[in-house]
Parts: sequence; structure tokens; C-alpha cells
Amino acid sequence: MPSLSQSQDDSRRHCMKRSFITMRTVLVVMLALAFVAGTAFAGGGREEGEAAPSGPVRLNMGGGWVTGVYFPMAGAMSRIVHTQMDNVSLTVESSGASVVNSNLIRSGDLDMAIVQNDVAYYAYNGTGVAAFDGNAVSNMRGLFTMYPEPVQLIARADSGISSPSDLAGRRVAIGPLGSGAEVNAIEVLQVAGLTEGDLAGVERLAASEAADFLRDGRVDAAFFTVAIGGAVIADLAVSQDIVVVPITGEYAEALMDLRPFYATAAIPEGTYNNVPESETVAVLAMVVADANLSDDLVYDFMSAVFGNLDTLSSAHAAGRMVTLDTALDGMPIPLHAGAERFFSEQGMQ
Repeated sequence: MPSLSQSQDDSRRHCMKRSFITMRTVLVVMLALAFVAGTAFAGGGREEGEAAPSGPVRLNMGGGWVTGVYFPMAGAMSRIVHTQMDNVSLTVESSGASVVNSNLIRSGDLDMAIVQNDVAYYAYNGTGVAAFDGNAVSNMRGLFTMYPEPVQLIARADSGISSPSDLAGRRVAIGPLGSGAEVNAIEVLQVAGLTEGDLAGVERLAASEAADFLRDGRVDAAFFTVAIGGAVIADLAVSQDIVVVPITGEYAEALMDLRPFYATAAIPEGTYNNVPESETVAVLAMVVADANLSDDLVYDFMSAVFGNLDTLSSAHAAGRMVTLDTALDGMPIPLHAGAERFFSEQGMQ
């Protein structure tokens, strides 16, 4: 049986051990809190446009669906960054589309993104689209606009659809949820006096899926907001007789009255197999960025891209329409300070 003295010694040792463990735990917690606080001040605490810390910079860009035009355009910009900017990398993310990209800019999950200019306006101002109502993407800034994106209403040639009003009672793919195409489709239906309830069926599909549904006869028509000559439509036209349904006359006028971003556009004959020229409306693709990116970083990015436009041209035919002269056309939101400095040096306002 242990003596009283031994019991006291054991008790003291136990208390000292417990005290040591407690002090060690407190120290670990204090160090963890100090690390979190330091990280917050080093990263998210930067003011808009403040110079970024030195060292490697890793950026993410939302590039839309792999089968679309945004993805190869973003990939071309990634290659430009890799070859022209020291200590900077640009990773391209396959994302939903314009609305999704805008929300990822707001959350900080994307540093840059390609979006439609109409969606950029809605996002920045917190209006026009349910996803943005009262939830503005106030940290979004414009970099440059790129090329027209016609709203292409594609129907099976045997469908008898020749105008937006003919979509009543038909099965229609209106673009993936959270996409610019979905926004445009709903607005076209609106000026035609239709709602989703007037259609026999509504499918929210990615572009490649919508093409498959058209080919298989599971839908009668589908909306694509994509550059002229988009591969998904071109491939469809080879295996299925299609028509580009005109969005012109009263429909085009109503859309341009409804939203200032729409402009008339022509899809030339021969763009798609056995499809004659058609008139429609278009928005613009553009590049946006988080306002918190440093001014110098954005300025260097702009200089690199516009000094290597041939890389965009070789990535996709739409890249040939990206020019310095048109880079501010249809700009719907404030420019990032780094982009503003770049254009100012080019004598552009």
C-alpha cells in the first residue's frame, strides 16, 4: 500500500502533467489563431486593387463548358500567361456558364471569368436575373469584351418552327440552369408572348446534350448563345437537317427595347451545313475579374493578352474577332483599375 508521501508525490506529478498539457493546448490554440489572423490580413484583407504579395501568383479563370467557345478562349489566355508573365499561373476551370461564373467571382472561388455582357450587367447591379436579385456581385470588374454571341434558336428542319411564336406547344431546350443562354431564351419567349408554361416541355441542358436531344427528336428546338460557327451546332448540322430560326423584326426590336445589350447579327450562309443566312440578335462575350486583384497584375495580364492576340486566333475562329479597337464595345460595368490604366495608355476611354 503506497505511503502518504508517495501519494502526495504522485498527486503533484499528475497536477504538473495536467498543467503542462493545458499550457501546451493553450499554446497550440494561440498559434492557430495567430495563423488564421495573419492569413486574413495577408489575403482577404487587401483593399481593392492593392498590390499583391510577392512570390508565385496562382489565378483561376472560369471558362464555361468544355464543348463551348469560352473554354478554348480561356485556355489560350492561360497559355499566354504561362509564356509571358513571370511567376504567374492561370488555371482554367470548366464551369457552368455566365451566371455560375459570376457567382463564383462573388464568392472568391474565381479570380477571372468569361461571361456574357448582359449577365455581367445583371450581376454587378443585382437585378434582371433571379440569381442576382438583391445579391449583387459588387466585386466584379470588366477587363475587355471579345466577340459577338448570337442567340441561335436551332430547330429540326421537319419541325415547322419558323419564328419564336411557333415554340408554343413544343419541346424546347433553353440552356443549362444558371447560363446566359437560359436568360436569353426566357427573354425571347417573353417578347413572343410565351412563358415556360406554354411549352410542351422544357429541358435545361448543356449545349452538347441539347444537340443530342435535337438529333434524337427528344426536343423540337434548342437555344444556344454561342459564337458564330460554334462546333456543337456545326457538328449537329452534319448529322441532322436543321434551321436557324430568325429572331428579327418585331422580336428583335422588342428585345433591344427590353435590354440595351442586344444588337442585330447575321449568321452567314454556309456557316452550318445546308443552312441559309439567318438574322438574329446577339450579346457579347467578355472577360471579368475580381476587383481585389492587384492593379499591376491586371495591367500585366492585359498587356500580355493584347500583345499575343494570335494565340486567341489560333485557339478558335471566334478569337479572330478579339481586337484592341473593339475591346471596350458594349462594356456594361466599371473597368478594373489595371485595365483602365492599360486602355488609357492606348488612348482609349
